[in-house]
Amino acid sequence: MEVPDDHPRKASLEVRHLLTDGFKAGLVAEAGLIAHGRGEAFDYLLGERTHPFADRACRAAAALLVLAKNPVFSVNGNVAALCPKEVVALSEAADAEIEVNLFYRTREREEAIAKKLTDSGAKNVYGIGASTRLLGLSSPRALIDKALKNADVVIVPLEDGDRTEALRKAGKKVIAIDLNPLSRTAQTADVTIVDNVVRCMPLMVRHAKALHGKTDEADKIIRSYDNKKTLIEAETTIRKGARPA
Repeated sequence: MEVPDDHPRKASLEVRHLLTDGFKAGLVAEAGLIAHGRGEAFDYLLGERTHPFADRACRAAAALLVLAKNPVFSVNGNVAALCPKEVVALSEAADAEIEVNLFYRTREREEAIAKKLTDSGAKNVYGIGASTRLLGLSSPRALIDKALKNADVVIVPLEDGDRTEALRKAGKKVIAIDLNPLSRTAQTADVTIVDNVVRCMPLMVRHAKALHGKTDEADKIIRSYDNKKTLIEAETTIRKGARPA
């Protein structure tokens, strides 16, 4: 079904269709559809637009990626269905590796997601058939390979809170994309982008390109960034109930 241009929920419905198509293609788990609905509710309260606090977090995230020695982009099925080209563009702009990481993990889903990313331009995709475990985590999301094992900065869109905590305990900086500023993921990450992944990913790509090679500027951005302030601003905006754009 093609959504009419004048439909007030056009963007939201198109995102839903990307996810249902991703489910049919074996990328998205059934539970991923439910998780999206929960996030969509928060996005509605944010007015379905990117706020200044989210843009500042995007810029801080880009700065952290630019300064990293071994950044890794951790991708699940929802992210692969919604913005695979942006994942590849950001990984190239930040010289980051890409890994597949799933809670509902099957080899078929791993390979389907990897194919979606390579079809979108990724040269290497890690995490397929991974056997090493991230300490402090018992779920299938603990499985990692050399890319994540050696990472110093990890970007985790739509992440589980327990894995974010385990990554932090392993000494890694974590960038989260989470529409719920009160979630364990949002509260634990070093930089939390409270925004819809389909809106903030292009922003991060632009910021990463603009900061490429500018280590002094990137360092200044990180030093002045306050994630607690971002979370407070996001929660305040949600409680007020911003009007949809």
